[in-house]
Amino acid sequence: MKDNNLLPADLPDALLVGRVWRPDPAGGPSVVVVRAGEVVDITATVPTVSDLLDHPDRVALARDARGESLGDAHALMVATLQGANGPRLLAPCDLQPVKAAGVTFAISLLERLIEEEAGGDAGRAEEIRVRMQALIGSDLSRLRPGSPEAIRLKAEMIERGQWSQYLEVGIGPDAEVFSKTPPMASVGFGARIGVLPESQWNNPEPEIVLAVDSRGEVVGATLGNDVNLRDIEGRSALLLTKAKDNNGSCAIGPFIRLFDGGFTLDSVRNADVSLRIEGPDGFELDGVSHMREISRDPLDLVRQTFGAHHQYPDGFMLFLGTMFSPSKDRKGPGSGFTHVTGDRVVIASERLGALVNEVQLATEIPPWTFGVRALYANLATRGLLPQPR
Repeated sequence: MKDNNLLPADLPDALLVGRVWRPDPAGGPSVVVVRAGEVVDITATVPTVSDLLDHPDRVALARDARGESLGDAHALMVATLQGANGPRLLAPCDLQPVKAAGVTFAISLLERLIEEEAGGDAGRAEEIRVRMQALIGSDLSRLRPGSPEAIRLKAEMIERGQWSQYLEVGIGPDAEVFSKTPPMASVGFGARIGVLPESQWNNPEPEIVLAVDSRGEVVGATLGNDVNLRDIEGRSALLLTKAKDNNGSCAIGPFIRLFDGGFTLDSVRNADVSLRIEGPDGFELDGVSHMREISRDPLDLVRQTFGAHHQYPDGFMLFLGTMFSPSKDRKGPGSGFTHVTGDRVVIASERLGALVNEVQLATEIPPWTFGVRALYANLATRGLLPQPR
């Protein structure tokens, strides 16, 4: 992907919200909006993205709030990629916990079944994949979770002795929704993403991520990489947190696009999400996910996350799942795909722009040290916290 395709194709019509680290003496994390390609710092009006998304008239606030120009959005993104001195993009969320839905596409369900049977051994994946596709692939692609047809297939597979915990969340009534990472732990556009040194079978998971306010209303969308360690999760589903939540394992960005008259949840439902991997070894891989093929509607996933059973007073971010688990052989026939350090991962969607990150070891990228307390201490030092009434 060319670095001139980093922003939404319809940029003049897009209302984008994000965060920028400002290194100047009185700097720190700053809330920004992008208006007609210009980045404007509005932290003096709204100190956190969580506050902005919770505002009853968030669209008008993002459009009209006065602020300080930080220049051209594309130039900022290029400078972030180059590691230049000056402002750089951060993940566009701050106080929101990050949740993730798993096994929401038939193909991702198939890959989870493969991981489970392979027990973390990537060398067995292709043989299991062929057998699984012959057995259940066509059935799964047509099923709606919790439907009478899904219930009948469940009964049949239990009878065969082939029921799985992944089938339970893939075609059963209850979605898999797990905690991906705490507030402030996500990395943004241009940052390095991390995999554990002991993982020998891992992959990116390109997804659309919903921004949801404290009332459970979906207010915008962005892109995310739910970095996954397939060998670790494949050994046991109880190792999900070890496989999913590590230093740099959650990338979100580049910006949250707010819903307005021209961009809505239906835009998300009809979006395509592309993945490109460019390796230092010359390896290249391309793929595309089509959100219309998701097995659970995004609003159903939101309702299973938020409601009378669970609230999020600072809002939350919700990964919607992926249909793309790379399987292209990288190190010889039957080897499958796994990352190597230095991989460049580009996740893109026409109306959301592109999220670009480089893969490194989680133990060798900068540690996560700036949390919620640091954020509020920084805002207080800058005089940006609202005073009690």
